[in-house]
Amino acid sequence: MKKSILLLLLLLGLTANAQQDDCNYTVISTETGEIKSTPEYLMFEKVFGGTSSFIFFSLSNHDGIPVLNFQLLAKSNEFPKVYCLNNKSRIHLQLLNGKIVTLICISEDQCSGLVYDSVEKKNIRMLSGNFLFTKGSIEDLDESPISFMRVKYSGETVDYPLSSNLKSETMGQNYTPDSYFIKYMKCVK
Repeated sequence: MKKSILLLLLLLGLTANAQQDDCNYTVISTETGEIKSTPEYLMFEKVFGGTSSFIFFSLSNHDGIPVLNFQLLAKSNEFPKVYCLNNKSRIHLQLLNGKIVTLICISEDQCSGLVYDSVEKKNIRMLSGNFLFTKGSIEDLDESPISFMRVKYSGETVDYPLSSNLKSETMGQNYTPDSYFIKYMKCVK
């Protein structure tokens, strides 16, 4: 009996440590308070011909308010398409349980900037934005995986299918975009 209790306590301790290990984040002190952010996580990758595009998420906590940090990165031999965000931009996430969660852009009007990478000889466009969670959306994202993402940019809406296992050709790692919020939302609550 004592061995069973000891084994149970050991397993609970290992589980608690494993959950804490998932929560890598940096803390930045600002004049207005503290910002806690998780590392960027690959949610979408498309590589075709000489063009590749990526979407990264990270989560932040700005003095008790959880925020989704969105980043679109496009590389091409040509000039990648320009995307813009404004206060009417939205991210819609379709969950496997059928619900749709909407996130609201809080970033000012901005368009993807162009940079030239002389090493790879490619043009790179980057767009970053911050999105707030709507009431009840955090609980929904904690409970169900994501199957689909729709981003409403300033000029158009683009659909991004998400997978349960994304093997990145570029990064050489495996990612699980569908369960991103289930794994990492606890880190910024």
